[in-house]
Amino acid sequence: MLKSYLSITKPGIIIGNLISVAAGFFLAAESEPANASLLLYTMLGVACVIASGCVVNNIFDRDIDYKMERTRKRALVQGAVNIDHAFIYALVLLVIGTAVLYQKANPLSTVIVLLGYVFYVFFYTMWYKRTSIYGTLVGSVSGAVPPLVGYLAVTNYISLEAVLLFALFSLWQMPHSYAIAMFRMQDYKEAGIPVLPVEKGIKKAHQHMKAYVTAFSVVAIALFAFGNSGYEYLAVASLVCLYWMRATFKPVTEENYIPWAKNVFKISLLVVMGISGILGLELVSLTI
Repeated sequence: MLKSYLSITKPGIIIGNLISVAAGFFLAAESEPANASLLLYTMLGVACVIASGCVVNNIFDRDIDYKMERTRKRALVQGAVNIDHAFIYALVLLVIGTAVLYQKANPLSTVIVLLGYVFYVFFYTMWYKRTSIYGTLVGSVSGAVPPLVGYLAVTNYISLEAVLLFALFSLWQMPHSYAIAMFRMQDYKEAGIPVLPVEKGIKKAHQHMKAYVTAFSVVAIALFAFGNSGYEYLAVASLVCLYWMRATFKPVTEENYIPWAKNVFKISLLVVMGISGILGLELVSLTI
């Protein structure tokens, strides 16, 4: 039973988002005072809010999940968790998460995380995901909120650096998500989810992905130019961006798009871990 309740919070998504929370926190801590306690409370608060959103997503997407090979064994689809109990569970997680951020971080980070929650639950899950090829774009807004919350937990104000950080992770979401949609295309077709690769084809999706990876690379360098990151960040960001661009710009056909998309997806994870990791290492070097 406990395993089922844990599974509907989507632990993998939570962990991935906490990496980006840490990235935002580390970046802000290069210019503002911060401590490990604040980082832990921020990550706990964000984790609970994301978990709540994922539970609601599981509740609302039961009909879609039943049609997809990857998701048809989820606890709510199989009836392992009562829907009413799941809703209460989501509400409790949301209250705990927002209370922790409000009490231990600041009201601004709490407001931003709630805006991200609204975008994910209402605009993405309940609306655009099912009706528009722009659902991925709407989802990218909520996906870019965790690093921004990590940043605001330290600074308590929105700066140009914060805007660039938000743009960076929003742009990252797009090719990352399109890559998933491409190698899971059959699942999306069966579920009737109108993602770009399904609705407009591989060629159009490839064009968009190249544009997003290029834009991501520009913003990653701008974060160095206009922010407080150091030359270590510039070196790592340049390397991972070039690596991602090299993979993304390779020719794609109907015969090779699945292995190509899997490769682009794997590199996208390397990109976010590389950038987050170097920001953490820069912070450590500043405190030694």
